Amino acid sequence: EKTHLNVVVIGHVDSGKSTTTGHLIYQCGGIDKRTIEKFEK
Repeated sequence: EKTHLNVVVIGHVDSGKSTTTGHLIYQCGGIDKRTIEKFEK
């Protein structure tokens, strides 16, 4: 069972908040490679 963690990301418009958060979730194992490949198509 994974522990839940609340994270707040604050920044200006177009500063890469969503991209950074997405990479963080992927690197921590929150999204598997198959899911990423599905959205790349």
